Amino acid sequence: MYDIVAIGEILIDFTPTGRSDQGGQLFEQNPGGAPGNVAVACAKLGGSAAFIGKVGRDAFGQFLKKTLETNGVDTKGLIYTDDARTTLAFVHLHEGGERSFSFYRNPGADMLLQPEEVDRSLIDNCRIFHFGSVSLSAGTAVDATMKAVDYARRCGKIVSFDVNYRKPLFPSEYQAVSAINAALPYADILKVSHEEMELLTGESDPVTGSEKLIGNASLVLVSMGPQGAFYRNSKSYGHVGTFKVDTIDTTGAGDAFFGALLYRIRGMSPEEIRNMDSSALEEIVRFANAAGALSTMKKGAIPSLPSKAEIQALLLGK
Repeated sequence: MYDIVAIGEILIDFTPTGRSDQGGQLFEQNPGGAPGNVAVACAKLGGSAAFIGKVGRDAFGQFLKKTLETNGVDTKGLIYTDDARTTLAFVHLHEGGERSFSFYRNPGADMLLQPEEVDRSLIDNCRIFHFGSVSLSAGTAVDATMKAVDYARRCGKIVSFDVNYRKPLFPSEYQAVSAINAALPYADILKVSHEEMELLTGESDPVTGSEKLIGNASLVLVSMGPQGAFYRNSKSYGHVGTFKVDTIDTTGAGDAFFGALLYRIRGMSPEEIRNMDSSALEEIVRFANAAGALSTMKKGAIPSLPSKAEIQALLLGK
């Protein structure tokens, strides 16, 4: 039984590493892609994880498969294709470690996952089935993802959804919001950034924004960067501050946060999550905040994901 099975994109992030002697920007090849990051985050903490997706039959795709396996993620559901190259993203770092992306995905291999290529035995044997909105942006992956999510829900699995909106990947903001709204009813666990909450609800206050989003979900999380995270279930809501660290790159921080949180709630039922009291929830969110904070101290997504020992040391102030 897997704690988490994630479906979606795994790709190459080219992360800035300085300048050449001639003044040109240098980039380092790093593995990334939000669902892949979440699967690795869980595995690095001691959980079990598997990944479903598609990469190109190229050096990048082979590198990503090896990366997942090296980090303890089952790749039985990862498929190679000759019809497109592995998706690439160039990361642009800004002041304070904030980042933006330029994607090379027209098409990218992750878009071409077919519904019949999804290994449903992985879903049958998982506790939490995880997906994100990048899979809802274009290609046959949209149908593959939504059919897999519907199957997971009918099988009684906990479904987690990371909105993870990337504007350049959708034809328009309207289509992005429509696709995300169509997926929201399937989510037991929902994570949005503060900006995504505003996009979906028109609310800037996480108290009212999370209330609009919770619907039938057991738990809503609003990630707020250096301000920490906001949570809401049926019993309570609140804000949990994060940790002050020397941030150099925020790529993958939200995935480190979400992977750590899913790791902590693995094995719980939707009812247990929905009815968890505030003190228990805040302890779990604090653990996830520590994971997210630690990941910003290194460059890249998967390479920056922390171990349980690193998280515990930060929690203890060591």
